[in-house]
Amino acid sequence: MIRKLVVNNTDQQQNSQNSEIIKEEINLQFHWYMLAFFIIYLGSFLLPGVIFMSYIMLFYLPYFLETKDFILLFTELQPLLASILMPFIIVICYLVHLILVGLITRWLWGITEKKSPSKSGTIPRNIPSKTLNYYHIRSFMIKYPRNAVNRGLFPWLIKWLYNFVKTNKIGKGTILEENIGADRFIQIGENSYFGQKGAISSHAVEGIFGNISYEKIKIGNNVTAATFNCIAPGVKIGNNSTLLPMTGATKHNILKGNNYYFGAPLRKIFKKRLMEYLNITEEDLERAEKLYNKQE
Repeated sequence: MIRKLVVNNTDQQQNSQNSEIIKEEINLQFHWYMLAFFIIYLGSFLLPGVIFMSYIMLFYLPYFLETKDFILLFTELQPLLASILMPFIIVICYLVHLILVGLITRWLWGITEKKSPSKSGTIPRNIPSKTLNYYHIRSFMIKYPRNAVNRGLFPWLIKWLYNFVKTNKIGKGTILEENIGADRFIQIGENSYFGQKGAISSHAVEGIFGNISYEKIKIGNNVTAATFNCIAPGVKIGNNSTLLPMTGATKHNILKGNNYYFGAPLRKIFKKRLMEYLNITEEDLERAEKLYNKQE
């Protein structure tokens, strides 16, 4: 009886210790988030602001706004140039802003990578660690640069941003539409396409405040993915793969390539099933093949 009580007491002590570890609070580090945001945001607007205000004060104000005769605005060269150059100055300032966003983010990103390099694995969220801290800092840091490009005048510059900052590695000819995530720890080959409203996420939280699965995603060449696709951490997609709409690749899924995939979780789609999916017949395939041969 005494032996059972001792065993029960030790079990209770271990359970209490485990519960104390699980309930440990996460270090949110709001001061680092705000510092990184303001450095990127204010630093990237400083030079464009100087350029724009210099143009307004030295050229637009004296030659256009202070011109008293309305007819002279369209007959004199200087007021006319001041008016015509305004949209070009705005676009130039915007491009300078994006370049500075990339430069500052790359500098800050490089500092975090030296302190704690990104690597595949599971990051516990109930145990404070340098890996967890820098994971959260990088997650917050990339949000403004990504939205500044994706929601701006030149969304196709997102590939340049990722490659320049070195959050991702994206090959030539690859088009990456606006997706959920898709901002870090992803490698995509050449001549691939990923449609809108999909999700390419190299990280996933396992439950509420659970562990973080952080695994690199590797995608080959000539991979085509339609809209509403989901690619989870650790997925590897081989060359010449096609993902049909609403296809989901679960964690650590490895696709050899040279095939069509559909469904969630995704699986190969064979010729008969593909014909049913696209609502086509053998005659349609024959006509398409004849047209293709004529074009060649």
